[in-house]
Amino acid sequence: MTIFNRSTNDSHPKMARTPKPAEAAAPPLGKPLKRSFFNRSVHEVAPDLIGATLLVGGVGGLIVEVEAYHHTDPAAHSFNGPTPRNLVMFGPPGFSYVYRSYGIHWCVNFVCEKEGSASAVLIRALEPTHGLAAMRRRRGLEDVRALCSGPGKLCEALGITIAHSALPLDAPPVALHARTGKAEIVTGLRIGITKAVDLPWRYGLKASRFVSKRF
Repeated sequence: MTIFNRSTNDSHPKMARTPKPAEAAAPPLGKPLKRSFFNRSVHEVAPDLIGATLLVGGVGGLIVEVEAYHHTDPAAHSFNGPTPRNLVMFGPPGFSYVYRSYGIHWCVNFVCEKEGSASAVLIRALEPTHGLAAMRRRRGLEDVRALCSGPGKLCEALGITIAHSALPLDAPPVALHARTGKAEIVTGLRIGITKAVDLPWRYGLKASRFVSKRF
């Protein structure tokens, strides 16, 4: 549906307005997720996040793609032990871990499992549902499918930076809400890594138009 705003002078060339498509109302939110949600195997948490809603300052959407990283996994940042950068991964579950990818893009992860496990879920893509105007402004584009179709893109759209690292996932400005219905989940190989490339630890919402890469 398209909404047109008209006035008595809208036939004048200088007064003509370009019609803008009406944005759909944001879907209802599920129950808030607590930090205890993450105190489980990273391979249980990762698929359970598909269809959940991630909001940062009220801006965000449905999680449609994630990747799991276990501390025994050579591709995990924690594989070689704690460093100043990854220290939050070795702490209690239910906190954010933000890092810079290729010196360009921020990426956000959710720490899972018991303290010391150093396992996490990388959030790879969202279906934008809340605060689309803010996301479009931050990303400098209109196409809703391109706003959050990658880990760096979604961090830019939600305004996530290193300042958001080590924050609790159940307190402002971060909010997580459980999915409200069933989700058909697909799995595949992780993207952009050179180690443990054969592990099918990428999870996504089947047939979603908003994933970073088709499964």
